[in-house]
Amino acid sequence: ELRYVLKPTGSIYLHCDPTASHYLKMLMDAIFGPARMLNEICWKRSSAHSDAKQGMKRCGRIRDLLLVYSKGEDYTWNPVFTPYTADYLQSEYRHVTPDGRYYKETDLTAAKPGGDTGYEWRVKRRSVKGARWKDDLEAEWENPKQDHEYQGVRPYRGRYWAYSLENMTSFAREGRLIHRSTGMPRLMQFADEMPGVALQDLWDDIPPELGARDLGYPTQKPEALLERIMQSSSNDGDVVLDPFCGCGTAIAVAQRLNRRWIGIDITHLAISLIKHRLHDGFGKDVEYKVLGEPVSLPDAETLAKQDPYQFQWWSLGLVGARPVEQKKGADKGIDGRLYFHDEAEGGKTKQIIFSVKAGKTSVPHLRDLRGVIDREEAQIGVLISMQQPTAPMRKEAASAGFYDSPWGTRHPRLQLLTVAELLAGKGVDCPPIGQVNVTFKKAAKAKRKRREQPELPFGQSGD
Repeated sequence: ELRYVLKPTGSIYLHCDPTASHYLKMLMDAIFGPARMLNEICWKRSSAHSDAKQGMKRCGRIRDLLLVYSKGEDYTWNPVFTPYTADYLQSEYRHVTPDGRYYKETDLTAAKPGGDTGYEWRVKRRSVKGARWKDDLEAEWENPKQDHEYQGVRPYRGRYWAYSLENMTSFAREGRLIHRSTGMPRLMQFADEMPGVALQDLWDDIPPELGARDLGYPTQKPEALLERIMQSSSNDGDVVLDPFCGCGTAIAVAQRLNRRWIGIDITHLAISLIKHRLHDGFGKDVEYKVLGEPVSLPDAETLAKQDPYQFQWWSLGLVGARPVEQKKGADKGIDGRLYFHDEAEGGKTKQIIFSVKAGKTSVPHLRDLRGVIDREEAQIGVLISMQQPTAPMRKEAASAGFYDSPWGTRHPRLQLLTVAELLAGKGVDCPPIGQVNVTFKKAAKAKRKRREQPELPFGQSGD
């Protein structure tokens, strides 16, 4: 499964289940050549997974693979570093300064000479038991004190100083040198000044999205995973393509990281979810164009004929509703729902029930919807249709009465909307959804500098 493509001159990431990785690798080797494979990255997506109670006779599968390929030798690669773990700090940065900074001592000598490296490093210490050597930066050894001892230190036999005398003096003035009992200086390398551990091919520090960040999409990937991929393989302004964009994680991350982006998906459910995600995350700070969805009544009629279920999902997207069930015959008279709150905090969640009809509609359809509203204890029911409703249908809808919100507003309990009206901008008559809508899990508000989505040179939707 091809998941993420980052700019033509960048790297190509392919996300797959380990059980299918060898098939995908054979395919990519045939396309790009084995030499163009940069990495096989193992992403640990969860801590444990056990189906033993269901009869599983194998180890739990808790990892996915990312196959990384490049189109050629000239590709983008930005070093990425991960924080040091506690175990690494304890093993590598074992020393701690009085103010709590972790550091390690590193060698100041080198195997080969280079420049000003043949000097003698002067040190001094008091002539008392337990005294440590210090740098003699003032050349005190030329006029020695009676209670001090002095010496000059040179690199070990066969080695040279790795730094010039000027740099060594700078280290000493900054308090970065510490000396062994022989007087040999060592460089204090502080953990909090290091970039971290260079990125390896085992990623076990990115958990799946949980809580508010889980948008309920079955193949959703963590934003941190996509962020790492894009930061390592693309730069500001580069184009990111996700040809299976699902709930739009790659798109949202690309927008936040100031990358241009292209997302492709075959379902109008995914497109609707991505629109909500971009709106929740960036508000009016993002501009984009959707190609391939109906923009006119003839377009909608064509979609309805070609794929009634895609037409249904697209129609529900026009009113911000979420499809209830994607399997045929399992909707129980409900095609979509829209949830809202119109009471004080802690009040009951209210709902609007939607029924979508691509073909001929009549009064029985409204009566069925009214029965569903009563059964589900919904506040409002909406019938979306391609055809204009008849006078008897309008009379039936009017007989259902009104829903009175706690805010004192009154809304028809049974409503009729045509696709033409939705395309013209008409919406559901209900409490202000922009304030009380809880239909979709909201994506976190993104923090980023403003950038307009530029026009991409792909011509019209039919090209």
